[in-house]
Amino acid sequence: MTPNPSVHSPLNRARRKAYTRLIPILFACYVIAYIDRINVSLAKLTMSVDLPAFNNDVIGVGAGVFFIGYVLLEIPGTLLVERWSARKWICRIMISWGIIAALTAWVRTPHQFYAARFALGIAEAGFFPGAIVYLTHWFPVRDRTRALSWFMTGSTVAQIISPRISNYLLGLGTLAAPGPLGLAGWQWLFVFWGLPAVLIGLLVLWLMPDHPNDAHWLSVDEKTALNAALAADRSAISSNHHSSVLAAMSQPKVLLLGVAYFCVQSGNYGIDIFMPSILKQWYSLDLNATTWLIILPAIVALAVILLTGWNSDRTGERRIHAALHGILAAAALFIAPHTRGHLVLTMLCFIVAACGLKAYLAPFWALPSLLLTETAAAGSIALINSIGNLGGYFGPTLVGKIENSTGSFIWGIYFLAAALFVFAVIILLLGVGKKIKGNLATDEHR
Repeated sequence: MTPNPSVHSPLNRARRKAYTRLIPILFACYVIAYIDRINVSLAKLTMSVDLPAFNNDVIGVGAGVFFIGYVLLEIPGTLLVERWSARKWICRIMISWGIIAALTAWVRTPHQFYAARFALGIAEAGFFPGAIVYLTHWFPVRDRTRALSWFMTGSTVAQIISPRISNYLLGLGTLAAPGPLGLAGWQWLFVFWGLPAVLIGLLVLWLMPDHPNDAHWLSVDEKTALNAALAADRSAISSNHHSSVLAAMSQPKVLLLGVAYFCVQSGNYGIDIFMPSILKQWYSLDLNATTWLIILPAIVALAVILLTGWNSDRTGERRIHAALHGILAAAALFIAPHTRGHLVLTMLCFIVAACGLKAYLAPFWALPSLLLTETAAAGSIALINSIGNLGGYFGPTLVGKIENSTGSFIWGIYFLAAALFVFAVIILLLGVGKKIKGNLATDEHR
């Protein structure tokens, strides 16, 4: 068989190098980021014993307050990635959030907990949308969903690797009978997962060049080919769409994407924060069994994320790929309360919900770059993420308050399911990201 010369073209060589050198470090950053966002869901299981004031209401508010701080600096932080340096800004983000995450170990009152979570959100502001913008500096449209999929698997891998390690840490002691260095197990959990963020943040300075021209590992012809492909994408989009930040933020479709993201983030963080508590309440599980079970949805979701990203890039279709996962997650959560008393069925619902709540991400985040380019795209991505992450506050807070007032998670779960259905409807009605017609490798239907 005659080898295909295009496989070894400068552009394809550059694309392969970008995947192998950039995605792993961004992936590692996101794994630690997600663990530090949601580790309170497991810490709470023993933290509430040492600190009785930390009920589900307090945990839900604390988990959500993170996103208030996050939103405040979201747009400025993302624009800095576009206009200044992703490498330096992400380094700063990771070092500061790692320190604050570790210091959460010393909170003793709900208000101290709220303050720590608020500060953690401010420290991490701009990381996620900044990473998305950074990927647009390196990956042409045809590669973007697959690159996003690999990056976004970080949240799911975090949910695979952290529970069993956290289970061990939680067993190290209590405030009454502390473990090593006089710390309780839940304190060790915060410290242990905070320190890697600082170390990886330092590595970012050496491993993440801002643009192809800054990469010593690309040859001259590879840089030229990759820059040409990226320029062609920007030209194709900017010829039809607004280019200013203010124009981007006033576009109805951008605002609707923000509302859709608010709905899906309400569901995502509502489940991520409270699934351990739901399983413990419904089935009286011990800590060991709970940490094993919450790994299962993440393992299945990991495969679905990668399959979704691959198929979305293969077909060039974004809209149905995102909306369908929202519908599946909504249906699974509507059914989940009716399975109480049947652990296998409950876990099946949470597995399907997790697949939907994770796999929509890559096709969804390919949509803003189909509307806008460069600074306008950075501004719109930050705006969408800011609006959406208010759902990260709203979902856990509401679920915690409902459980605290009714003694049940059921109505909170129904609310999350309804929010996911609204997400799917908005995406379907937007008309952005339909299937490519013609050349699947180079064009996007807008």
